[in-house]
Amino acid sequence: MPADALQSAEVVWRPDAPTVANANLTRFMEALGVDSFEALNQRASRDPAWFNGALIRFLDYQFEQPYQQVLDLGQGLPFARWCVGGTTNVVLNCIDRRRGTPRYTEPALVWEGEDGTVTSWTFADLDRETSRLSWGLRHLGLGRGDVVGMFLPNLPQAAAAMLAVAKIGGIVLPLFSGFGADAIAQRLNDGQAQALITVDGSLRRGKPVGAKAVVDEALPHCPGVRHVVVLGHLAAEHGWQAGRDHWWHDITAGAPEDFTAVPTEAMPADDPFLLMFTSGTSGKPKGVVHTHCGFPIKTALDLSICMDLKPEDRFLWMSDMGWLVGPILVFGGLMVGSTVVLAEGAPNYPQPDRLWRLIERHRISYLGLAPTVARLSMSLEAEAFAQIDLSSLRVIVSTGEPWTPEAWDWTFERVGKKRVPLLNYSGGTEVGGILTGTVIHPLKPCGFAGPVPGTGADAVDAEGASLGPNVTGELVMRSPSIGLTRGLWQDRERYLQSYWSRLPNLWVHGDFVSRDADGTWYVHGRSDDTLKIAGKRTGPSEIEALLMATGLLLDAAAIGVLDPVKGTAVVCVCVARPDTVLDTAASRLSAAVVSGLGGAFRPAQVVFVQDLPRTRTLKVMRRVVRSTWLGEDPGDLSTLLNPESVQSIHAQRTAQAAPS
Repeated sequence: MPADALQSAEVVWRPDAPTVANANLTRFMEALGVDSFEALNQRASRDPAWFNGALIRFLDYQFEQPYQQVLDLGQGLPFARWCVGGTTNVVLNCIDRRRGTPRYTEPALVWEGEDGTVTSWTFADLDRETSRLSWGLRHLGLGRGDVVGMFLPNLPQAAAAMLAVAKIGGIVLPLFSGFGADAIAQRLNDGQAQALITVDGSLRRGKPVGAKAVVDEALPHCPGVRHVVVLGHLAAEHGWQAGRDHWWHDITAGAPEDFTAVPTEAMPADDPFLLMFTSGTSGKPKGVVHTHCGFPIKTALDLSICMDLKPEDRFLWMSDMGWLVGPILVFGGLMVGSTVVLAEGAPNYPQPDRLWRLIERHRISYLGLAPTVARLSMSLEAEAFAQIDLSSLRVIVSTGEPWTPEAWDWTFERVGKKRVPLLNYSGGTEVGGILTGTVIHPLKPCGFAGPVPGTGADAVDAEGASLGPNVTGELVMRSPSIGLTRGLWQDRERYLQSYWSRLPNLWVHGDFVSRDADGTWYVHGRSDDTLKIAGKRTGPSEIEALLMATGLLLDAAAIGVLDPVKGTAVVCVCVARPDTVLDTAASRLSAAVVSGLGGAFRPAQVVFVQDLPRTRTLKVMRRVVRSTWLGEDPGDLSTLLNPESVQSIHAQRTAQAAPS
């Protein structure tokens, strides 16, 4: 939302007294003896050990061996250690704790396939599938500390696979199900994965897609992967390598009938179980490390305490297991004890209103939503949309990118009928939520109630000083968050350089934010070059590597521009080789990006220029490329080696805009 609109934004929803009284956040504040959200944030920032100890007790997070110290800052803020001396496992808290309770025989997971097939698993069913797969993985020689990749679409077995890897003390590395072979190979190698779990094939927009065939293309470049477990689902054609490849049903066939006897590994509480790769503005993808006591506790704080997810909720959030929302849905939903609803495929296929029909059919009460999906749905015929029964909705949560006011208003009015709170949630793969909405605060369009307690979120200037109302600044965290990544995988220096080097003892997140005089926060987009395409985050370097691999180019810069549907779209500004045939090159380059990263990253435009603006160290100035392409002031060009390149980009922009 533009800064000049902040001061005039009005409250459009207020919670009634029963909503406030019954909110999880109200109960939490009462348990901690604080009388307001602002007081909670202040005390959590002053005393993070007190806050997180109280949080763990309130959530009843269980340990095999109790910890001796909640927080150890002996290595400094960037390397805070949590629950020191304790042992636990995320599976103990998501599945095992349900045994012997009434919830154990009630639905934990409901899945609907693209073809309308519905499967329902109780906690007991999910326990059985998880335990059997973990038994099979152990018999392949996998265990504590081993990294296991997961290249699966939204199937029930994807949840079981993530849980099974964590159950044996392994580290699950989820991969976006739309990735090509190059992206898969890079992440498996960077993560030092020893095994991979995949599927023979699945449906994607009505067409069978062979995941195992993509894996077979990637694995010749991954010498560390010793085992591939293949789920039989859609009989897609693929190869087979004896000794390496194993059918899921074969490795689980010998598991004991009493699956509850299959042990859950008691791990040091701050040991990793989840490795999520996310991209920065340069270099290879960054491996974000999440731990058994960090990610689930922080996710429960975000979803349950701040945004009021309850055990009786039916929780749908259409995403992919390869992006953070997938693990948030599975681990967060199951830990809270709600029913997780998974859907194969896209929110607008086979019908444009599929997402909304899913809500009606499965009586969804808690919906996660990306603004992109709302923008796509705004074109639905209004009268037909009004006939869909969305009365089951209680809370809508949104993340992925900043809202446009039009899309926010449409969702609040047409989906929630002005009665359902639309809660903004913003942060990143590295930490989960930093800013949040709540059900006890009044709502302004596109706004946030405030920081997630325990993050110490602040808006600061270039020197790190706090900013007052209606001034845009950098989003930082001043406090150690229990959910913050424990560094970057095998790259301590890059972690410090990426997040902690700009301002002393402040985590610099890379978002521009502000807050108004009433305390409502707003996010204004990324302050770095990272691209968020339809809510999926990637770096320019990954796109540029795929472009360069075609052999058609001398250089390339990938930039993000505003898009009415995706929020951000990719424009590839390229320098062609002298012998490249430009008439066909654009389509070949676009196809290379789609093959490597998936259809969501298809470039909106591929344009050719004489050269790219560079510093005297030959670094491409993407800031200058983007501002010139958008017709904005590119700023100080004094450091450029070749200022004439700006005119080349401007000329191409003018040519593209000219009528044919």
